[in-house]
Amino acid sequence: MIAQSRPARFLAGLALLFAFAGVAAGAGPYNTTANGDDSRLMLKGHDPVAYFTMGKAVPGDAAFRTDFDGVTYRFANEENRFQFMKNPFKYVPMFGGFCANSMVYAIPLDGEPDIWKIIDGRLYIFAGIAARRYFVMNEEANLRLAQRYWREEVEGGIALVQRYRRQVMHVPHFKSDKELDAEWQARDVSRK
Repeated sequence: MIAQSRPARFLAGLALLFAFAGVAAGAGPYNTTANGDDSRLMLKGHDPVAYFTMGKAVPGDAAFRTDFDGVTYRFANEENRFQFMKNPFKYVPMFGGFCANSMVYAIPLDGEPDIWKIIDGRLYIFAGIAARRYFVMNEEANLRLAQRYWREEVEGGIALVQRYRRQVMHVPHFKSDKELDAEWQARDVSRK
């Protein structure tokens, strides 16, 4: 038997626990909340089509909703619901609605639907203003890293397990919020 460190045993135990939870939860991972009759609500109930048609985050109405890939989306009106149903892949948020900047580090953190950006016709959600700011500092490289880690480590897995794993074992290019803020400040000063 190979001896495991205490953190490795802890993570293995978490993985097993959440594997059972993941089987029961259905598709994923998705950044969902529960609200009313919707137990797996995307974007905290915001209309995914409105980001594209109105250019802002608009709360959806529970009267106009649909399920897609095991999660529920709400819409501001029937027209937006219809547009979504015609081509859902055009409107679903990237990375399951998790923060795009945290995905650069393979850490699925909750995104806030009020903080977003459309890049190349796709919706990206961020955990906060600073996260969006850090992401756009090097948008092209960050987009490649986030897509890679989503594909290789997060997609189809259990977000909570992945989050803990990558908070313990950082990716090689990991930067703390303090380091990212210093980089942002240096860039901001150089622009003046």
